[in-house]
Amino acid sequence: MYSSIYLWVSHPLFLFQMGDPVQFKDEGNKHFQAGDIDKAIECYTNAIKTCKDKMLLGVIHRNRSACYLKKENYAQAASDASRAIDVNASDIKALYRRCQAYEKLGKLDMAFKDVQRCATIEPKNKTFLETLRRLGAEIQQKLKTTFSTDSRVQNMFDILLEEENTGKAANNLIVLAREDAGAERIFQNNGMSLLIQLIDTGKPEMVLAAIRTLSGMCTGHKARATAIIYFVGIDKLCSIMATDNEEIAVATCNLFQCVYDSLTGGDKRVYGKEESLVLDSTKDLKTILLALLDMIVNKNVSGHGRDQALNLLSKNVPRKDKKDQDHSKTLFTIDHGLKKILKVCGQVPDLPNQLPMTDNTQLIASILLNKLYDDLRCDPERDNFRDICDEYIKNKFDPNNMDKNIHAINALSGLLQGPFEVGNILAGRQGVMEMMVALCGSEREVDQLVAVEALIHASSKMSRASFIITNGVSLLKDIYKKTKNEKIKIRALVGLCKLGSAGGDDYSMRQFAEGSTEKLAKQCRKWLCNPSIDVRTRKWAIEGLAYLTNDADVKDDFVEDEPAMRAMFELSKSTDKTILYAVACTLVNCTNSYDKKEIIPELVQLAQFSKQHVPEQHPKDKKDFVAKRVKRLLKAGVISALTCMVKADSSILTDQTKEMLARVFLALAEDAKDRGTIVAQGGGKALIPLALEGTEAGKIRASHALAKIAAISNPDIAFPGERIYEVVRPLVSLLNTERDGLQNYEALMGLTNLAALNDKLRVKIIKEKALPEIENYMFEEHEQIRQAATECMCNLVVCKEVQERYMEDGNDKLKLLVLLCSEDDEKLQRAAAGALAMLTAAQKKLCTKLTLVTVQWMEILQRLCLHDNLQVQHRGLVIVYNMLNADSELAKKLIESEILEILSVIGKQEDNPSKQEVIDVARSCLVKAMDLGLIKPFS
Repeated sequence: MYSSIYLWVSHPLFLFQMGDPVQFKDEGNKHFQAGDIDKAIECYTNAIKTCKDKMLLGVIHRNRSACYLKKENYAQAASDASRAIDVNASDIKALYRRCQAYEKLGKLDMAFKDVQRCATIEPKNKTFLETLRRLGAEIQQKLKTTFSTDSRVQNMFDILLEEENTGKAANNLIVLAREDAGAERIFQNNGMSLLIQLIDTGKPEMVLAAIRTLSGMCTGHKARATAIIYFVGIDKLCSIMATDNEEIAVATCNLFQCVYDSLTGGDKRVYGKEESLVLDSTKDLKTILLALLDMIVNKNVSGHGRDQALNLLSKNVPRKDKKDQDHSKTLFTIDHGLKKILKVCGQVPDLPNQLPMTDNTQLIASILLNKLYDDLRCDPERDNFRDICDEYIKNKFDPNNMDKNIHAINALSGLLQGPFEVGNILAGRQGVMEMMVALCGSEREVDQLVAVEALIHASSKMSRASFIITNGVSLLKDIYKKTKNEKIKIRALVGLCKLGSAGGDDYSMRQFAEGSTEKLAKQCRKWLCNPSIDVRTRKWAIEGLAYLTNDADVKDDFVEDEPAMRAMFELSKSTDKTILYAVACTLVNCTNSYDKKEIIPELVQLAQFSKQHVPEQHPKDKKDFVAKRVKRLLKAGVISALTCMVKADSSILTDQTKEMLARVFLALAEDAKDRGTIVAQGGGKALIPLALEGTEAGKIRASHALAKIAAISNPDIAFPGERIYEVVRPLVSLLNTERDGLQNYEALMGLTNLAALNDKLRVKIIKEKALPEIENYMFEEHEQIRQAATECMCNLVVCKEVQERYMEDGNDKLKLLVLLCSEDDEKLQRAAAGALAMLTAAQKKLCTKLTLVTVQWMEILQRLCLHDNLQVQHRGLVIVYNMLNADSELAKKLIESEILEILSVIGKQEDNPSKQEVIDVARSCLVKAMDLGLIKPFS
């Protein structure tokens, strides 16, 4: 015990603490020079505590300032330097260190003053003069930006206070608000109250400009988003979104989304003093959710406003990643708003006193119901969802009020279009189906319409709709024959179409007699082409075709009917986007782009032996028939329809619909001759969002279609502008062992084309981590995949990062390229030799490394130089030239080999335009050898 105390007492640090700051300072200097900054700070701090000498204290503070600069603790560095300057105002080291710290802290004017003093003390010091010049330029630029922004903002405000030209000024404010400096100036110059005044004018152009300015101000800025909530108010924003102006409703929806994103962590800024404003946004988020739920059942809200409120709920309530354990927003929405969403689903536009709605409102509500149900994690939560729905529908049934009954049935239709499992269970409840049958027999048109539509939705999934299969056909046939109302007739026909297509594309499982489905389809096409029928009713004709086109005869008849196809494509471009799913289904059936079960002959024989059902393919579902149908669809303008469908609102364009569109695009791009048509009509651009969002199967198919286009098209034309950079990620996603060989090959070909364009694209490919995958495919046994990977690498080796990978020790990357040059495949040789030629030109060290990777290098190089293919031969000779330039010893070794004879034979040839490049390179090699003194010309 005593010895340990003695050891501590005798420790040098103890001796320093007894009062020797010089020794602490010297020890700190040693640690600083050794790079141990933390130890140096500790020693300098101890020296400061014990130092009584004012001048020495200044030196120690100056030294510790240097330590803090190294640690990037700029505030403390500036503080220590200031203390040193207080002791000695001419301490040039302290002044420059404080200058460096101030610059890092963004205090450019203070940094400039310090370095100005340094330059006055030592006017010939180049470092001080350079820093002085640089900081001066930066301050001028900052002042220019600040004053120009300030003046622009003030100018806009001055104009807005007048009565004329306010529209132009307001639009200029939108542009300003998108710049961080401009947004801050607007915010600081009382801009919020002015924007509220603009909104209060009620003029659509003023309101729109104010809302868009607010969106720009709060994007990615939590403090300003919070300020907008308190200055403008959630209720006021909801009232703006409720107006019957689609443009204003969409803009306000976007503002809500910007605010929501900023409050939920999309903003990563450090705020300092402002942090107190944005510590907890939970209360604000709940207030927004409740306000949106109130909006969807408010009679004063327009149809466009209701759509946007539903869109916001659909986008922000369910979890984006199912791995996230927190789904409290979904549970909160179900508890406070499920009945409100059901009320929207139950609206019957043909009845009086209904909520204002667009053609898309009820489908958006159904999609929201489906997303909420899918987001639930356990059976008790699902049971609660079902119970709330059951209670809502049960309470609406009233034998004395038919309007309430059809509201209940319509709400059930909403569930059948959304979470079908819930709707199907409720449809089986006692009295529900009986009510549907009773409504079908009603004299009121609206009752029949609602009941027939409910029957159609209930028969969507045949495996779960046994009641409809049993009783539906006779009921719908009866309605179809007896009614004279075209609207009801069409809907009844669609129900029959659904039931008639229960066997899918299995030719042996037809529900109706031979020719019946063709007659139904013919009637659907007739209604589809009739412009006198309203769009909502014609939509049901497409619904019918979506099911009937499972039959190959119907597909063939449909594509032969060009007016019917064009009518469908025109309807897909209308404002009623509820039609998209049916159009997508029809196109998937016509192009046979659905998943097909692989038929294994052995299993077929086994099934036949055991008397089991064996699916049969219709003769018209064979490849040549499908190819003809694709050509007819392209001729009718299917691409323009698809591109329009892709642009639809994200809540209407569900992941399932996106997947079907991706399947259709892939089928259309199968023939290389058709890809030009797809590109010309905007198909390349339309595929990008499908490849980035949606189901995994949909993204893979869209990516494959992109690869097919990128592999043979000019990427600048196929994907104009900045869109081209978005193509890289989908293509890289296909470089995966889980994808098939064709997908790998076409993705590599597409990346090869992109890598040939510019350095920015090559860097993008590398950033997407494609390099290791491309290298792996260079080892692939499949010749075409290996060749495509090598060609892609040939275009990437101009990047420094790729060159550095080849220069690293301990890998066989360079060896692989050399060995690939010895393969028999000319295209593979050309790509590998091209990569080597560029690598050896860029990095001289690789010339030497090349000779060490394999003993066969000389033989391989000679074969390249003697190759029959002039492109391969040219690349081989360029490699020789690069090696001659790289190292004199290596050059000597080459000239002492048979390479000299090869160069002499080629170089002596007469000029020949067809092979001039080869001859010129050989002559350049000989000239270089003469310059090195390795050979002499004949006298």
